[in-house]
Amino acid sequence: MNTTEARKAKRPRRPLKVVLAIVSVPLILAGLIVAATPFSQMARGLATMAIWGGPSIDHINYFPNNEIKTTPGATSLPEALDGSTLAAFNSVDLSPFGLRDLLINSEEDLGGFFSETGTTAFLVLKDGVVIHKWYAPGVDPNALHTSFSVSKSFLSALVGIAIGEGKIESLDDPITKYIPELMDTDPRFGSITLRHLITMESGLKYVDDMSPYGDAASTYFSTNLRATALNAVIAEDPGKSFLYNNYNPLLLGMALERATGQTTADYMSEKLWGPMGAEADASWSTDSFYNGFEKMESGMNARPIDFAKFGLLFAQKGMMDGIQVVPQDWVEESTTLNDLTAAKMNYGSFWWVHPDNQFAAQGNLGQYIFVAPENGLVFVRLGREETLFWPHLLVGLSQQLASK
Repeated sequence: MNTTEARKAKRPRRPLKVVLAIVSVPLILAGLIVAATPFSQMARGLATMAIWGGPSIDHINYFPNNEIKTTPGATSLPEALDGSTLAAFNSVDLSPFGLRDLLINSEEDLGGFFSETGTTAFLVLKDGVVIHKWYAPGVDPNALHTSFSVSKSFLSALVGIAIGEGKIESLDDPITKYIPELMDTDPRFGSITLRHLITMESGLKYVDDMSPYGDAASTYFSTNLRATALNAVIAEDPGKSFLYNNYNPLLLGMALERATGQTTADYMSEKLWGPMGAEADASWSTDSFYNGFEKMESGMNARPIDFAKFGLLFAQKGMMDGIQVVPQDWVEESTTLNDLTAAKMNYGSFWWVHPDNQFAAQGNLGQYIFVAPENGLVFVRLGREETLFWPHLLVGLSQQLASK
């Protein structure tokens, strides 16, 4: 083939490149437009189901976030690592978890147990001292870890602080006092109080369906969570029954935002994160860059040690280093069973309540801040999955550690 023929053979490629450029540019622009509309919720939902198979701790990198600043110069918790946690695991009855033949006789055995159960971090505090810490290989202790519904307990603390400051008058305020436009949606919203929301007794419809526009997907993936919350539907009168429902924290978060005049992240930084002496800045995942509303039902991201500090704050009845950060009466009220759920569910005010005055912030895939105030203990368990029900095991470990 001579030079002229070679040039002729290459010519058809130029129009192809032009066509590809013409086609790709509109597609990219269309993608950006879709990403800036509620249709991106469908994209998020479908991508999660098709690629990831459901919510994942890696979504901390998937959502935008609002930063939560701490106070410079915060002190680290003291450490006195010992073998008491290993001894507790060795002594606790593991048979209820299908682990009858499991022997945990060494730190290597314990590390193997954590790895096999999908654990990424496990910390134990005793009387404010770190007595055990373990991180999965490749896990950075200084990185932020997401917490899923553990976030609801942080929101609960902020509500208690706002009540203590008088910015929220009472849990018995109707939600319409803070979000009056709900009356235009359904006048029955006037009967739903903040207490109904925080105890999961609002009567709002909620179907735990992760299809792209199901309630669970909408409250997790929506790019405009304020609008999503305003579209909540009343299924029954409030106060009749318990239903774990992610519209509740969204509405309560909107009320907090309006009552304080601040984003939840800014209010938390000023009133909770800094005063409790968090060791590092945290973040709260948001619905989108342009709406910037914290996800409320999930997405509070922090170092494991600072999750432990939050647990310690509640173990000490809201006090840290002589400062009453969260009102003591709120700590006690929010971690106590209310009249309705005492008979049906072990739930307080965005906290799960366990025997012997123990309570926990609990999140999807096995994220836990478990507090046993009478034993001076705080456990933090974070993970990629939950292969056993950790609260039952943590209750047993608490009993063992209390006796040592």
